[in-house]
Amino acid sequence: MPTVEENKKTWDNGIYKWSSQGDEWSAAWGSPSMQWYGTILPRIQRFLPSGNILEIACGYGRWTQFLKELSLHIDILDISEECIKACRERFAKSSNISYHINDGKSLDMISNNSIDLIFSFDSLVHADETVMKAYLSQFPRILKDDGVAFIHHSNLGDYYTLYSRIRKIPKLEKILSQIGILEKTLHWREFGVNAKLIEKLAEEQNLRCISQEIINWGTKRLLIDCFSTIVKSTSSFARNNRFYKNTGFMNEVSNLHKLSSLYSIK
Repeated sequence: MPTVEENKKTWDNGIYKWSSQGDEWSAAWGSPSMQWYGTILPRIQRFLPSGNILEIACGYGRWTQFLKELSLHIDILDISEECIKACRERFAKSSNISYHINDGKSLDMISNNSIDLIFSFDSLVHADETVMKAYLSQFPRILKDDGVAFIHHSNLGDYYTLYSRIRKIPKLEKILSQIGILEKTLHWREFGVNAKLIEKLAEEQNLRCISQEIINWGTKRLLIDCFSTIVKSTSSFARNNRFYKNTGFMNEVSNLHKLSSLYSIK
């Protein structure tokens, strides 16, 4: 996976063209709206509307456009100056947004005990253990007593041993890919992170994972992503972790895409 510095170079120096301002990443759903209302909102609706939201790695505001309508105030941050500039322009008429450029790890600009909901989706899947640990270590400081974090991250670490062995034999890897046993793409996920690691890192910070949904993301067999819901150990929401392997996630996506085309006005 790329380092924080390499990520900044990619997003800030024109390497990635932002052809549809980030909406291109919702193509499998048909639109960002269908992805938001069909996939994301049902998983976080219990915690919305919210007082103060923090969105980590906001990009061009694909989710900010929905979150800002469901919060009194939202802080959005990104490592990319270009992304923050684009969001300032896109949401110029919104008065409840604060904009921050960070170093890919720090939340120093966020006040203590100020956040009701921390949200990150389709970004931290590319983050390694050092980034995830850095962010999680700051959640106890910035979250309110019953604040919640909903974080989309990699689960590819579950398959590290398998792939590390196969990749020692390039010819075997090629053959297994050609016959469909190996996935054609792993979608730039981080091999050093999985659901168990996030649960462990959370516990080290007196946080608790209360749910973890492991999913296939553009993959046939491998459950390479995870949605983790995290609270303080003293929160009224705290409970034993509920863990679910959702092997049908891509079926959900496919159905939403069909509905998107069915009800589109275009």
